Amino acid sequence: MIPSFVKPYLWFNDLEKIDPQKNKNRIILNVLNLGSKQATDWLFDIYSTQTIKKVIKNYGAKGELSDKSLNYWTLVLNIDKTKLIKSRF
Repeated sequence: MIPSFVKPYLWFNDLEKIDPQKNKNRIILNVLNLGSKQATDWLFDIYSTQTIKKVIKNYGAKGELSDKSLNYWTLVLNIDKTKLIKSRF
C-alpha cells in the first residue's frame, strides 16, 4: 500500500490499485522528481538502491526527470552520467 504522504506525487487513476512492483518505474521517477524528503525516505525503504539507480540509468535522461533532479540524484547515488541511456529524439 502506498502511504498517504506519497500519493500526491502519483497521478494514477485509482491510487488504491497501484502495484508497487508493477508500477515501480513510475513510482520511483515521480517521487525522485517531485517528492518530499519523507516520500524519498520511504522510496529508499521500499526499493533497493540498485533498483533506484537502474531506473535512473534507464529513464532519467529521457526526460523522465527534470535536469535539476537528474543532476541531484546522479550526484547523491554516484551514477556516472555517461552510463545514462539517452533519448532517441
